[in-house]
Amino acid sequence: MKTFKVLGLLMSYPKPEWIAHLDECEALLMEEKFLPKKHLQAVLAFIAELKVADIYDVQEEFVGTFDRGRTHSLHLFEHIHGESRDRGQAMVNLADAYEEKGFFIDQAELPDYIPLFLEFLSLCPVDEAVALLGEPIDIVATIAARLKKRGSSYAALFEAFVALSGVKPSREKIEEVLAQEPEDTSLDALDKEWEEAAAFAGQPGQADCGSCSTPSDGLDIKITQ
Repeated sequence: MKTFKVLGLLMSYPKPEWIAHLDECEALLMEEKFLPKKHLQAVLAFIAELKVADIYDVQEEFVGTFDRGRTHSLHLFEHIHGESRDRGQAMVNLADAYEEKGFFIDQAELPDYIPLFLEFLSLCPVDEAVALLGEPIDIVATIAARLKKRGSSYAALFEAFVALSGVKPSREKIEEVLAQEPEDTSLDALDKEWEEAAAFAGQPGQADCGSCSTPSDGLDIKITQ
């Protein structure tokens, strides 16, 4: 189902080479009509915004939204394991699960990257893909809620992800996370975080979506505390 790949592409860093193919992305979504009507319209509206926006403004917004801090990180395990050793092993397990299904990724790519996960799902049978969507649903729903609260148009993409899964996220867990102290995403705060955090060293970090938990089978993403 190419709808998964299109969603993943739209969540990726805005590069001119794929921005130039937004008409094709739009056509695929409308042809498959896999998204519920409400969410299809919201994603199409997002695409319409991209078509008329300045590429440099879009890139700046993306970096400010997803690359500063962990609040909206596009890496699933960062919300679960932080910088603990567990994150490294979880990624090895997920990469192995991909390979078992014939999906091989570049060594430079991190398997928990949401757009990559969605690309993998686009190659799976639809029923299996939908089931796997539900595994990280509390994390994705929390990102969606945070983006909506921020007024970001990217929220539409994550809400579409949740809708496709058919799984109802835990409202209680999401509200608990939203009630936490807002993360400081200033450049100064980001520099300080990098200075203080040694990768895969020290005590396991607190999960940014610490109360999010879900899965069982499927790819064994192990979205637990």
